[in-house]
Amino acid sequence: MKTGEVAYAQDSIQEDLSPSLNSVLQLTLADMPLDNGPNILGLLSADEFQRLSRDGKKTTYDSGDFFFNQGDPHNGIHFITAGKVRSYYTSPNGREMTLAYWPKGHFVGAPQILGGGEHMWSSVAVEPSSGLWIPGEKLKQLIHQMPNLAIAVIEGLVYKSMCYTALLQIVGTQSKTSRLCQLLLTLAASSTERPNVARLRQKFTQKELANMVGATRQAISTSLDKLEKKNLITRTADEIHILDMQGLRQLCD
Repeated sequence: MKTGEVAYAQDSIQEDLSPSLNSVLQLTLADMPLDNGPNILGLLSADEFQRLSRDGKKTTYDSGDFFFNQGDPHNGIHFITAGKVRSYYTSPNGREMTLAYWPKGHFVGAPQILGGGEHMWSSVAVEPSSGLWIPGEKLKQLIHQMPNLAIAVIEGLVYKSMCYTALLQIVGTQSKTSRLCQLLLTLAASSTERPNVARLRQKFTQKELANMVGATRQAISTSLDKLEKKNLITRTADEIHILDMQGLRQLCD
């Protein structure tokens, strides 16, 4: 992780937060929130934002740099001021489960926002990103002094709990193929080329798809092969085209 001064303004936090999977990509999604949830930093006034900036530590990250690792001592939260961050859990046998992709305006470091204990999962930059780290004790002080910050943090925690609860329900009740179909439909939601046909605008490896649906890469490969044989999708070297969105939806039921 690299640290340093980062030039940013509150206006830049509020822009580019249109509802899209580019913003928050959770394993979803028929039952998970599809909008971006609250823009945490956007709920603050300009003066409150500047106060938060003065009391925090500005940080920068290259793609692949960790905001924190699972098991690290928990000493505060990171507001994301630019870029995109992937949060994921690693099981004792080394398997990963992607929890979410968070954009600027959100924060990572829940649930122990006031510090203490260890981080329960890892958060890593998936593109050049910047953050504003607030120690737990300092955040507690600011929450007492800034009601808007308290509301913003609560809004963020509520949204995260909705996402993770829906994620648990989906993983616990749907088959791997059903979860994969739901994910493909969600990824293609804003990329429809014509009725019932779409092209994935995000390019993910089979391993990344597996991490997002809680499966092995081999299981995803097998499921994609089956979907292709059913003429529901077709694949090129780096893209997946959905040929029958309705057919995929039926497999999600």
